[in-house]
Amino acid sequence: MRAALAADDGSILPLVAFFGFLGLVIVLLVTAATSLYLEKKRLFTVADGAALVGAESFELDAVRVTPDGPRPLLDDAGVASAVADYLAGNPAPDLEGLAVERAFTADGLSATVTVTSTWHPPVVTLFVPDGMRVEATATARSVFG
Repeated sequence: MRAALAADDGSILPLVAFFGFLGLVIVLLVTAATSLYLEKKRLFTVADGAALVGAESFELDAVRVTPDGPRPLLDDAGVASAVADYLAGNPAPDLEGLAVERAFTADGLSATVTVTSTWHPPVVTLFVPDGMRVEATATARSVFG
């Protein structure tokens, strides 16, 4: 009886199978997390560019001279129109479902833009959703130097 209990034949196979499965799950999760991070960064780059375009959407006759120097006056319609034109040029064709959620000016000097897209993981597993909505917000201000 002692000899049978002391024998370790075949006891390594379940360990190898479990740790192999665990390693595969970790690799897939890290791959999905990295893909989501990169998608968020790319979306933020688009939002940043759209906010910059929105901040520069003023007409020259909308510039007012203040004690702090010349300041442009932005309006919500002008910002939204400039952002829509910018995204119509498709700055990121591989972002699926790219849409403008909000494009406005809070203070008449800066433009705030919120864009969204849909992210899908590189490998669909039980541990990662099939897709999710990603959102990025950026604010830009026009400054005369």
